Amino acid sequence: MAKVLLLNGSPKANGCTATALNEMISIFNEEGIETEIIHVGNKDIRGCVSCGYCEKNGKCVVNDLVNEVAGKFEEADGLVVGSPVYYGSPNGTILSFMDRLFYSTSFSKQMKVGAAVVSCRRGGNTASFDVLNKYFTISGMPVASSTYWNQVHGFDAEDVKKDHEGLQTMRNLARNMSFMIKAFSDAKEKYGLPTVERDAFTSFPDGK
Repeated sequence: MAKVLLLNGSPKANGCTATALNEMISIFNEEGIETEIIHVGNKDIRGCVSCGYCEKNGKCVVNDLVNEVAGKFEEADGLVVGSPVYYGSPNGTILSFMDRLFYSTSFSKQMKVGAAVVSCRRGGNTASFDVLNKYFTISGMPVASSTYWNQVHGFDAEDVKKDHEGLQTMRNLARNMSFMIKAFSDAKEKYGLPTVERDAFTSFPDGK
C-alpha cells in the first residue's frame, strides 16, 4: 500500500494546520493511501550547523525527530508539509526540521510526490508556500497542485472549518496527490525511473 507522511509544523496539535491536513487524510483514506501524521511544531528542533557528520554517517549528528522521520520518509511515496505563517514565512521549527531532514538524508527522493500546505489568518501564505515547495523541487520530487494555492484561512480551527474553499482545495490536493502516486508507481514498473545526471557541479574556486 502506498503511504504519505504528513508533517504538522504548527505548535498546536489540533489547530488550523492540523485541520487542513486532516481534510487531506479523509481523502487519502478513500483512495486507499496509508497515512501517518507527525507533529513537528511542538518539538525542540535546532537548525543545521553544517558539521558534515551526515555525509560520513548517513544521519544527522543531532539524534532527534529528524533521524526518526528520515527512515519513514525513505519508505514513503509522498510527503505533505504543513505550516502556519509566521511573519510571512513558515514556522522556524519546520524550516529547521526540513533543512536537516533533506540535507542529512542521502537516499533518492526522485518521484516521491510533495505538497506544501500553509495556514494563515490573512497574509503571508503564498510566500510561505513558495519556501516550502523549494525543498521538493531541488530533490526531484514532483509537486502536487490543487484548484487553488494549498492554503486555508482562519485564526483557529473553527475558523478554518468555515473556509469551505480552503477545505475543498485540500480535498482536491489529496485526490491529485493520490493519482500521481499511483500513476508514478505504474510508470516506474513499466519504464523505470528517469536517468539523473550528477557530474556537473557549478563552482568557481579559481575566481574566474
